[in-house]
Amino acid sequence: MTTTLQSALTIAAALGAGIAAGVYLAFPALVMPALRIVPARTAIAAMQQINISAMRGPFMVVFFGGAAAAATIVVSELVSGAVAEEGPVRIVGAGLALAAVGITIVRNVPLNDQLARITPDSPDIADRWRSFERSWSIANHARAFASIAATVILAVSLATT
Repeated sequence: MTTTLQSALTIAAALGAGIAAGVYLAFPALVMPALRIVPARTAIAAMQQINISAMRGPFMVVFFGGAAAAATIVVSELVSGAVAEEGPVRIVGAGLALAAVGITIVRNVPLNDQLARITPDSPDIADRWRSFERSWSIANHARAFASIAATVILAVSLATT
């Protein structure tokens, strides 16, 4: 793969991871604190709408576009057999970006699906919200950390090119 294409893919993966990290960080900084102070029914309804909005084009382009770039980096670096100095660093950064996507798919999405099935008349709604919020927030912190680390490492790999 050409250096120009590698750089373009690395920039795309870094941007995808960085933008996703910003979205993920907005939750513990802004969204969840606000949802913790409103009634559980209101918090659940708001989070259900946030999850619907997240499935729309702009975030999906960032989420899957960055993941596609990261996956392409990993495959191309492993297949090329080249032993460039930045190759292992680029693989680690791309791997972390993919780990964040994996956390989202394996943990956050199933929790969001469970939340979508909760109705305002569900029994123990406050307990169900607290359980969701705690589990979802832990996974969100993990994917935010992975995305931030991916962004930094991918940027470092560009600096060594």
